Amino acid sequence: MACWTGCFPESAGGNAAVVSLVVEPVAPPEEVALQLALDVVSSFDVFVDRAVRYCRTRLRERHFELTAEELSWLDLPELPLAGPEAVVWADRTWAIRFTESRFRLADPFGILVTFNGTQPVDVQGLEDEDEDEDGQ
Repeated sequence: MACWTGCFPESAGGNAAVVSLVVEPVAPPEEVALQLALDVVSSFDVFVDRAVRYCRTRLRERHFELTAEELSWLDLPELPLAGPEAVVWADRTWAIRFTESRFRLADPFGILVTFNGTQPVDVQGLEDEDEDEDGQ
């Protein structure tokens, strides 16, 4: 696997655009993947806002098992989501990962919002797959 990561200065929305381009197996990225990464960087704040709005709606679903306190956070003007980073894969799928959050489902690796084109289509907490159910 090859991964290229770049950090672009803060935009008008205040988020530094951090983007990683992942290619597996190792090869130079194709032009279409590079163009997608450029498109994501160019509209980074717009995509972060869409991801936040999507989380605000989707995280209310019962299967996320949020506590009453966590559910109350969904009504705050600012959701407890920070450190947005974009990940673009060579197959032209991509996502925004919020690296920091108070939500339990974000422990330990954040919350991932997957996009199809310009619209978010899924959200998931990123768990440590090596841990067993006892957290060990």
